[in-house]
Order: sequence, then C-alpha cells, then structure tokens
Amino acid sequence: MFLGVNTLNLDAKGRLAIPAKHRDALAQCCASRVVVTINPNPEDQCLWLYPENEWREIARKLSRLPTMKRQNQLIQRLVLGHASEVELDAQGRILLSTELREYANLGKRVALVGQVHKFEIWDEEVWAGSREQWLSQALADDAGLSEELGGMTL
Repeated sequence: MFLGVNTLNLDAKGRLAIPAKHRDALAQCCASRVVVTINPNPEDQCLWLYPENEWREIARKLSRLPTMKRQNQLIQRLVLGHASEVELDAQGRILLSTELREYANLGKRVALVGQVHKFEIWDEEVWAGSREQWLSQALADDAGLSEELGGMTL
C-alpha cells in the first residue's frame, strides 16, 4: 500500500530516487519493475507510476476496450502509448524519460504521492498549488459529495 507525500529531487539525468520504504515494497511486489505513464486528464498534469503487476491489470483492461469508440482509442493512445517500463537501479532510482518529464512539467523538485496501488509524480510547486485549490473546492459551501463518497463513513 503506497501512502503519503514525499518531496524529492530529480537529478540532472532525470533520475528519481524512490524512498526506502517504497523501494522495499516494490522489490517484494514486482521485483523492482515499474511502469510510468501520463495521467491523461489535462487538469492534472502528472505522471502515474504503477508496480508492474498492477500495471498489467490496467493495461489489460485498457487494451480490451472497444477501439471503435473514439474516447477509448484516445485514452489507449495516451496511457498505453506513453507507458515506459523501468527498473529501479542499484541505488533505488528510476529514470524518467525527457518526454514524460516535459509532459508533467517536472522541475528539480517533485512530489511523489501515494495512491494506494500507484503513485502520482508531480512538480512540487504544481502539487502545492493544486492541493490548495482542491482544499478550497472541497470546503466550498456548494461543494456536494459524490454519491459514492456520500455513502462512505471515514
């Protein structure tokens, strides 16, 4: 289970050191093999990092969508087409391609955000600004809970 926010540095080559606690979990669940792809939502320009075993299930579901529907085809092209298989090196780092870094506008400082079964990788400044915006939206008087959230007890 991947939880929490870690702020990290990208090195000059675009390598990201995964925190030790997550590194150990990735070693156990997927032999340190992960897949990085884009989040296709233009409002949330970040990267998604999946353990290889979780990614296989996502890729299987996406690849089985009917391709005659334009929206399915677009999501397949974006998510599957940008997927990059990487393995943690001996120092626990992954190399993010230039294309992926440019898509997410990643600078030197990034936020690695646990989302239980995957991570999101954000530029640190974009993450902080988005978080503030989401807090404002969540606390707005007219913000209603979705039907799914309304039925949950936290």
